[in-house]
Amino acid sequence: MAVLTAFSLDDARRLFEAYPGAAGDAVSKVDPVFAGTVNSSYAAWVSGERRFVRIYEEQGHDGAVAEAERLGLLAARGVRTPPPIARRDGSFVGDFQGKPVVVFPWRDGQMRCLASVTPRDAGRVGAALAELHAAGRDLDVPPGRFEPKDLLARLELLERAPYPAIAKEAGPLREKLTGWVARRDPSLPRGLVHGDVFRDNVLWGEDGEISALLDFESASSGVLAYDLMVTLLAWSFRDELDVAVARALLAGYQAVRPLGDRERDGLLAEGCVAAIRFTITRLTDAELRAAEAGTTPRRDKDYRRFAMRLAALESMGASGLRGLVAS
Repeated sequence: MAVLTAFSLDDARRLFEAYPGAAGDAVSKVDPVFAGTVNSSYAAWVSGERRFVRIYEEQGHDGAVAEAERLGLLAARGVRTPPPIARRDGSFVGDFQGKPVVVFPWRDGQMRCLASVTPRDAGRVGAALAELHAAGRDLDVPPGRFEPKDLLARLELLERAPYPAIAKEAGPLREKLTGWVARRDPSLPRGLVHGDVFRDNVLWGEDGEISALLDFESASSGVLAYDLMVTLLAWSFRDELDVAVARALLAGYQAVRPLGDRERDGLLAEGCVAAIRFTITRLTDAELRAAEAGTTPRRDKDYRRFAMRLAALESMGASGLRGLVAS
């Protein structure tokens, strides 16, 4: 888990001097938050209340500003994500060791383990995703980092890797990706997509409701049905598809934003492209990096899990997947 930049109590006190009503000596404690893989995260206690501090490790200042403004707007439109806290000068983004830093309200909650996910939970996840899509329908956001051309570039990297067991995966995945991209319907509705509504990016309150959607690092312009299928792949598969969970997730989504006929027909291609995406990114970001470091890949990032999901979707076919969507 990512804590890549050290951030001490003295650092926090200097940072919070820039926030209204938070003199530096009001900061009493700082703890690392071992979550995520890209940014460094900390909990800071300010006047007895916790704040979430995010240090952006990869995104530049302009990107952090755009994300913070987007999160503030989404929160104002009812999306269950904590809005950034404004600094004294009205800006949202500060600087720490040359890296952007943003402070958010703390949201209490727990993450669901896969074994504990119920159809009721899945319905709430589907509804929350649809609310996000509705709230972000008119936002101008750039394409993401996982477009087909980006995935093809990753496959080229795999092919050049001096690890035969990894390199051999590139050719079949290229064939799959090219085939399923060709079957996508270019007319499907687009808008803001989260791209990563996995279980570790959803917090649940004690009342069983979602308290926060987290980590909009991968948010971008994209196909809404694709984002829906990313979420279904993340929540509805154990060793195989949990049909009840999948149906409930799709029903929860449709209760807020009903799918059109073309979207229903397009779910298979979008889901297969999504499964291929995560197979490829886990090969490059987990399998290849572990091989280069001489370590064992993380079990929770096993690319075979998404290769299995791809095979399951292909076996279901368009009619089988559409059959999960209530009329």
